[in-house]
Amino acid sequence: MTAMIYPTTNPSATETMVVARGEGPYIFDKAGKRYLEGMAGLWCTALGYGNEEIIETATRQMRELSFSHMFSGKTHPAAIELADKLAAMVPIENAQVFLGNSGSDANDTLMKLIRYYAAASGQPQRTKIIAREKGYHGVTLASAALTGLAPNHTHFQLPFDALGVLRTGAPHYYRCANPGESEGEFVARRADELEQLILAEGPDTIAAMIAEPVNGAGGVIVPPDGYFESIQAVLDRYGIILWDDEVICGFGRLGTDFGATRLNMKPKMMACAKALSSAYVPISAAIVSGDIADVIADSATQMGVFGHGYTYSGHPLGCAVASKVIDIYQRDNLFEHAAVMGRYLQSKLASYIDHPLVGEVSSIGLLGALELVADKATKKPFDGMKVAQFCAAAAEQNGLIVRPLGGNRIALCPPLIIQEQHVDEIDQKLRRALDSTLDWVTREGLK
Repeated sequence: MTAMIYPTTNPSATETMVVARGEGPYIFDKAGKRYLEGMAGLWCTALGYGNEEIIETATRQMRELSFSHMFSGKTHPAAIELADKLAAMVPIENAQVFLGNSGSDANDTLMKLIRYYAAASGQPQRTKIIAREKGYHGVTLASAALTGLAPNHTHFQLPFDALGVLRTGAPHYYRCANPGESEGEFVARRADELEQLILAEGPDTIAAMIAEPVNGAGGVIVPPDGYFESIQAVLDRYGIILWDDEVICGFGRLGTDFGATRLNMKPKMMACAKALSSAYVPISAAIVSGDIADVIADSATQMGVFGHGYTYSGHPLGCAVASKVIDIYQRDNLFEHAAVMGRYLQSKLASYIDHPLVGEVSSIGLLGALELVADKATKKPFDGMKVAQFCAAAAEQNGLIVRPLGGNRIALCPPLIIQEQHVDEIDQKLRRALDSTLDWVTREGLK
C-alpha cells in the first residue's frame, strides 16, 4: 500500500495491477505479462502506446516552450493551431474553442458559459440543464450533478437544484422499453417525456440538454434509430440547445469524426477530451457555436471579464500533442479504419447473444458491451456488479483488459489502431472469460 488515494476504486481493492509499460495496443505489468488493452485505457488511448511521432512532438515542444498561460489575452502558436484545427473539424457553425485539461472541466466550462450567455442575452432565468439517466459527464461538483449514475452521487451532497439540473430517461431500449413496445414507440415516448418535462419546468428556464451520442460509462448504450432526430425536434421547438458530450465518442470512436456525425445530432455546444490527445497528455476542449460566442463577446464590455480559466488552459505541450494526434488521424485515415474494424468487431460480438449469460449485445464502431443476465427470457438481472467484475477478472487472467460497468455490463473500447488479428484475440479471450464466468455462476447458484 502506497500513500496514494486512488480514483474510482474501492479502498479495499487498491494496487491490483502495476502497469509498467505499453506498446501499440498492449500493456505490460511489472512481471512482464502482456495484456491486449481492450478499453484503450479509459476509452482514450486511440493511437495505442509508444507512438514515436507523438513522443518527438512532445519533446520538441517542451524544448521550445514548456509553459505559457492564456490569461489576459496571452497565447502561443500551439494553442492557436489546435483551436483552428478543431473549429474546422467539428459539426458546429463558426465554432469557438476553450481549452482545458479534462472532460469534467470541459463540461464545467460549458455550464459556466451557459450562465454567462443567459445573462448576456437578456435571459438570466434560462440556466437549467436537462441531463439523462445513465449519462456520464464527469466528476467535479457540476459535472457529477449532470452525470446520471448513482455511484457518482452517493455521499457527495451534490447541488442538483442549485445548478438547475433536470433528469430525463435513458435511451436504453433493452432495459427501459415497456412490454410490447417497439423501438419506434420507445423513441416517441422518450421524446414525449422530454417535452412534458420542458413544459412542466417552463421552456424559457431551460438552456440546454446534454447528451453523449452513445452513453459510455452508463453501459455503452446505443440509442435506437431516430432517437436524436426526435429529441432534436423537441429541443428546437422550445429554443433549447443540444449540448454534445463527445469525450468518449469523438475522434473516430464510432467510425466517424464525431459521434454527432454518425447519429445525426445538431449540437451548438460540444465537450472533447480523451482521444483528442490519444491520452498522451491531459487536454480538453469546450466548444460553442459562433452565435453564442458573439453574444458573450459583445456583452463582455458591460458585464465584465469572463472570470473563468485554468492555469493549464491551452498548455503548450497538450496543444502540440493534440494537434499532432489530429494530423495522424487524418493522414492515416484512422476514422475510416475504425469503421472497418468496427464492423469486424460487431460481427464477432453479434454471436455472443447466443451465450447463456448474455442478454444484450450493444455495439457501434469500435465500442461495444455485453449485458450479463441471470435469465435471458425474462431479462432478470444479477444483483450488484459481482458477475461483471468476475468476468473482467477472468478476461484479465487471459490477457485481455475489459471494463465492468453497472448493470453487469462488460465494455470494450479498443484502440483505433487495432487490426483483424487483435479483434480475433479479443474474441477468443473474452469467450474464455465468459465461459469461466458461466461455470462460476452455476457453481455459486446465481443462475
